Amino acid sequence: MVRRVRVLLLTALLLLTGVVMSSAPASAVIGGSKSTYGPWAVRMLIDGKPTCTGTAVTDRWIISASHCFYEQAQPVADKRISFRVGNLDMRKGTTVRPLPGKRAGSAHSDMMLIKVQPMNIRTAPLATAGVHLGQVVRQYGWGATCTGDENTCQSPVLKQSDLRVVRPDDPRCAGFTAPGGPDFCMEKVSGIPAGGDSGGPVMSIGPHGTETLLGVFNGSDRETTAQAGEVSQQLAWIRSVTRH
Repeated sequence: MVRRVRVLLLTALLLLTGVVMSSAPASAVIGGSKSTYGPWAVRMLIDGKPTCTGTAVTDRWIISASHCFYEQAQPVADKRISFRVGNLDMRKGTTVRPLPGKRAGSAHSDMMLIKVQPMNIRTAPLATAGVHLGQVVRQYGWGATCTGDENTCQSPVLKQSDLRVVRPDDPRCAGFTAPGGPDFCMEKVSGIPAGGDSGGPVMSIGPHGTETLLGVFNGSDRETTAQAGEVSQQLAWIRSVTRH
């Protein structure tokens, strides 16, 4: 549990203090690369300060990590939240805001659905089957590109890292995942997600426009291992909420 607690504490710090955009160009994820595609990715802000990442799953609904919506165990007010959509450079995106009281958290995973004003962007198809051992997936986000003070190196442009799915009982995943649980565990291939990437999409890899949303990123050890909530396990919940 130590690594997971450390991740949540760092995320809480981002929410409490906000993030300072680096004046130097950001490279992308820690050791990752700049994205050239990701129309469904959205940047979450609180009080105008970047905090987490999310994914548009319909033109009115965004999915992200539940823990992004709490400060000191208290819900963040809707009026403090906004999202930047429609551009890989968050500074050029369009701002949309949540509709008051229209959010729903999963009872089984670190996921939150938020209804927003209409978005004119491509949405992410949802995976109907689970990930498989050894599968290489791609995580997207605008989060930290450095270790240490992650507030100083949040990326203004979308970035990505490639990760490989490993067994949930792999010793490196201790405290992250368990067999039969709602999350899957991944090892670093190129880059590792960090603070500010929470809630971001973990996608299948394929030609542009064919990717599916496999998971919602919710934690990493900042070195070699990361985890995400598995979308296929929450499919019935997602569909039941987004119909309304």
